[in-house]
Amino acid sequence: MSELVTGSADRCRDERARAARTLMVTGVNHALHDGYTDLIYVLLPVWQTEFALGYGLLALLRGLYAGTMAGLQIPVARLAERIDGKMILVLGTALSALGYVLAGLSGSFLALGFALALSGAGSSTQHPLASAAVSRAYGAAARGPLGIYNFTGDLGKAAIPALVALLLVIMSWRHALLLVACAGLLVAAGIALWMPAVGKGHASRKASSSPGHAGDKGRGGFNCLLAIGVLDTAVRMGFLTFLPFLLRGKGASLPTSGLALALVFIGGAAGKFTCGWLGARIGTLRTVLVTEGGTAALIAAVLALPLTPAIALLPLLGVMLNGTSSVLYGTVPELTPPHLTERAFALFYSGTIGSGAIAPVLYGLLGDALGPSIATATTAATALAICPLALVLDRYLAKQATMPHSRV
Repeated sequence: MSELVTGSADRCRDERARAARTLMVTGVNHALHDGYTDLIYVLLPVWQTEFALGYGLLALLRGLYAGTMAGLQIPVARLAERIDGKMILVLGTALSALGYVLAGLSGSFLALGFALALSGAGSSTQHPLASAAVSRAYGAAARGPLGIYNFTGDLGKAAIPALVALLLVIMSWRHALLLVACAGLLVAAGIALWMPAVGKGHASRKASSSPGHAGDKGRGGFNCLLAIGVLDTAVRMGFLTFLPFLLRGKGASLPTSGLALALVFIGGAAGKFTCGWLGARIGTLRTVLVTEGGTAALIAAVLALPLTPAIALLPLLGVMLNGTSSVLYGTVPELTPPHLTERAFALFYSGTIGSGAIAPVLYGLLGDALGPSIATATTAATALAICPLALVLDRYLAKQATMPHSRV
């Protein structure tokens, strides 16, 4: 009997160690890829001078990276149903690094665009596959770890562009990109060496058609979750689009506006870290109602208050703006059959990334027509519109919880 207990304890320790290793490796990988994504913003002025580009072509460079990353996530998820996700993550990270090698060697706009598209294609692997790997590693307790995984991306967004900005003081942008690419190759090697095997995402036909899986209820719940994710991203990107102009209207200088944005981003990173755990403790519905209601109230306060108190509220507003996303990511596995986890994350990330690209344009047109204050108030109204959807989602989650063997 004691041997059975000891063996069970050893297996539990091994599973916890494997889960922690999965979270650590995927977190580092997430930081790298999100850093790669936002690094382009630092380099756009450099490329404008180097290749004599207009703003339209500069925007196209950013769009090539983001477009290939978003567009290939679903095909990558389908590929993971046949090939071990760990292998795809290794190859994707190496491909993303290779893209930056080619960008550093490029001598024309076309070559640079091809290199960025290649790097974006590599980055398409990490969101759906790494999220699914963390979800499977932690099972029913995945909400908090997914929040940590989400948080690591913000660390990369802060660290890698800042590091390259410093490197540009002492070396050319080409050499700086080669160093960044070497870091990517090291991360790819680390995934190959230290990340536990992910396995294939598919299950047998019998399992996928069994009544224990989500079926129509799960699809309806996932569609509701995706709608919330799309609207939540629209609120965040729309508000950030207008924040510098609102602050300037209150008398803020350019450095003050930069500080204000930094405060929002710091609060956002904290929100991603904490709200995943909060969702695990008080539930998706309550957390979403708190974050979206808080977002609407704080946006209204920023609109109404003078400059100094408005800036003081920005870290808390950042928590609310970004906190919902961790709760939503943690809910994806609950509404998805295990054999479709990668595909569900791919759909979810594609929808939110697409919303992040389109929403600023739509809110910008509204701002041209009605002014930035009214357009910003519309983002607060959008946040409130999420609350009824959260109530609908809660009903789907309650139904899902009563289904036997809805998650394995």
